[in-house]
Amino acid sequence: MDTLILTQRTIRSLITMDQVVPAVERAFLAHGRGQAVMPPKVYIDLPQHGGDFRAMPAYLDGAVGLKWVNSHPQNPAQHNLPSVMGVYILSDPRTARPLAIMDATWLTALRTGAAGAVASKHLAVGQPRTLGFVGCGVQARVLLEAHRVIYGDSLDLYMADASEAAAEAFAEEAGGEAVNIARAAGCDIVCTTTPARAPVVMRAWIAPGAHINAMGADGHGKQELDPAILRAAKIVIDDHEQAVHSGEVNVPLAKGEIPIAHIHATLGEVMAGIKAGRIGSEITVFDSTGLAIQDVAVAQVIYELAVKRGAGQKVDFIGV
Repeated sequence: MDTLILTQRTIRSLITMDQVVPAVERAFLAHGRGQAVMPPKVYIDLPQHGGDFRAMPAYLDGAVGLKWVNSHPQNPAQHNLPSVMGVYILSDPRTARPLAIMDATWLTALRTGAAGAVASKHLAVGQPRTLGFVGCGVQARVLLEAHRVIYGDSLDLYMADASEAAAEAFAEEAGGEAVNIARAAGCDIVCTTTPARAPVVMRAWIAPGAHINAMGADGHGKQELDPAILRAAKIVIDDHEQAVHSGEVNVPLAKGEIPIAHIHATLGEVMAGIKAGRIGSEITVFDSTGLAIQDVAVAQVIYELAVKRGAGQKVDFIGV
């Protein structure tokens, strides 16, 4: 009755982004077809501690699990800790035996990056030439890695951040160019990964036919995009309930700046052919809040790789 304990170091040695992207893509498609079980994400907001916790259960393709994860944006500066940390429990749905307890910090970063790349694959123009980043932290780096799974090294890269040093460091690492936000936002694909609570990307900067992955708004009150961008765009979300509560659309909806009917579809619905994707040179926005089905899909792949390679520490929690 052993349970595998998988640390972040072990997970990094097991799984690569080219294995994560197809797992996340399958999860989106299952969501669009109604083939997954995903109760609403539960939030515990703790403003007195500058953050929140989320509990995220899901069942998909014979795998069931729960992620317990936080978001504390000031952690790096104040406590020398990551802003996002998590633990994942993967169980056997038939017997309820805990198969694995694993770090979910890197899992979360991987699946979030993969989600953006999958959205670009299905919503961006057919041959994008430029990829811009607004925000140059860990999440921008995994988004780039995931986009390279889809597009190879063909994209010209432009990096912008409130910290010029952060943008320059990312540009040097990735072979891109550090620029101002307006230039990064003018790319064919734009990925925003900031903790902003007021718009940092303006409508005037967005090019015709652009696709935007709005990844930073993952909690109530967060907002990165000028509402005029949303009014001009085809909005595709990952999940209706989560997006309305905590996605990029949550503030404009609450203020009456866009109607809820302006939300076009979920990404899964587009992938399943239930709703149309891009048409011509319209602007598309993918509003990502992060889905529990993405986590369980990736956790299952990690577990299977660990069993195959004999990785991890075995612990008998149940004792029978």
